[in-house]
Amino acid sequence: MKNKFMTRFAHIFGLAVFIAAIAFSFTACGDDEEETVPIIIESSLPIEMVNIPGGSFQMGNPDTSDGYSDERPVHTVTLTGFKMSKYQVTQEQWVAVMGSGSNPSYYTSSPAAGEVQSKRPVESVSWYDAIEFCNALSVKEGLSPYYAIDKVNKDPNNTNYYDNLKWTITLNSSANGYRLPTEAQWEYAAKGGNGSPGSYTYAGSNTVGDVAWYEDNSDYKTHEVGKKAANGLGLYDMSGNVWEWCWDWYGDYSSGAQTDPTGAVSGADRVIRGGSWIDSAEHVRSAYRDYGDPGSRGSNIGFRLVRP
Repeated sequence: MKNKFMTRFAHIFGLAVFIAAIAFSFTACGDDEEETVPIIIESSLPIEMVNIPGGSFQMGNPDTSDGYSDERPVHTVTLTGFKMSKYQVTQEQWVAVMGSGSNPSYYTSSPAAGEVQSKRPVESVSWYDAIEFCNALSVKEGLSPYYAIDKVNKDPNNTNYYDNLKWTITLNSSANGYRLPTEAQWEYAAKGGNGSPGSYTYAGSNTVGDVAWYEDNSDYKTHEVGKKAANGLGLYDMSGNVWEWCWDWYGDYSSGAQTDPTGAVSGADRVIRGGSWIDSAEHVRSAYRDYGDPGSRGSNIGFRLVRP
C-alpha cells in the first residue's frame, strides 16, 4: 500500500521548491531586465454551464493494486441532476465579478504560445475566496446566494489549528445560486456521469496527455482552459491544470450507499480534486483525493462552479 501522506508531502514540497526557484530567478535579474507587467483582463460573463443528468455511479477506486486507501471503499452514490461550469473559472471571469485589480493569480503574464492570458484559470484562491465568488456571481446574475457567510462567529466544526478565519458557512437549500461542487458531484462529473463505463483513469481518457496539463507537458505553468480534450460530458480540465476546491470537509469514505452526500460534518481541511500543472499523472486521476487548509492559497489551486 502506498503512503499517501509521504506522496502528498513530496508534491507539496516540490511545489515550494519550484516557486522558490522562480523567486530566485526574478531577484537575480539585473536592473536592465525588462519588467513584466500584468495583463489587464476584460470582463467575460456569463459562465457557460453544462447540464449533468442525475444518476448513480461507483465512487472511489476499485483497483486495490493502485491508488491510496482513502479512495476506498468503493460505494454507490446517487445524485440529483445539476449544472457544472464547462471550464475552470478563468482570470477574466474572476475580475468581471470581483472587480478590476482583484486578480489574485500568480500566473498573470507569459502564457504559452497561442494561448490567451485572460482565459487561464484563476488560481491562488482560498476556499473562502471561492465561496465569496459564488455569492458575488449569484447576486450579479439576480440569483439567490447559496451561502450565508458569518465572518464573526467561528465555525465549531472547523478543527484546523492554523485557520485563523474559521468563517461559519451555512447553506440555503432553496437557493438557485452558484456553489462549489460536492466531492461526489465532482467525481461523478469527472467520470462521465450516469451510465459512463467509469473505467477511464483520467477525466475522459486513459491517456493522460490527451486531457490534462500535468508535470510532463505543462512547462510548469497554467494553460488557457479548454485546450485539452473534453470528457464525455463536455467538461474540460477536470484532470490537471489547477486543483479544484470542493465543498466537503476531507474525511473517510463510507461503505454504504448514499444519496446526494455532502461529506464529513467537520474537519480540518477541505477537499481538492483533479490535480494540477505541477502534479504527476497519478495525482490527476479521477479517483485521486487531496485536501487543503481552507484559508490556504497556491498557484496550482482554482475551482469550478455548479448550480441546481
